[in-house]
Amino acid sequence: MNRPRLYVDFNELIEPNLVALSKDDTKLTLTGENILLREGLPIEVYSDDVSDKGEPDDLIASGVVERNSNTGWASHVKWSCRIDGNGIRHESDSKQN
Repeated sequence: MNRPRLYVDFNELIEPNLVALSKDDTKLTLTGENILLREGLPIEVYSDDVSDKGEPDDLIASGVVERNSNTGWASHVKWSCRIDGNGIRHESDSKQN
């Protein structure tokens, strides 16, 4: 199954396995497609990063879209991504498996 890949800021973790995704109902994918966010949608999320050698090596995670119910600093966020058990990892680590 090809999951849409969406940009997130992993510094915006709401919980250890929950990252802020969007304050709107739609979000652009890496390929430029505008998708409608909905509860349970399987997605991949990514954030720009570099390897120890200074080469591009995005941080990635897989998960599902959840409606945000948290309060506090993330109360303006409508949608979040619940990250699966594989956690946040560098893309190069995923390709080695």
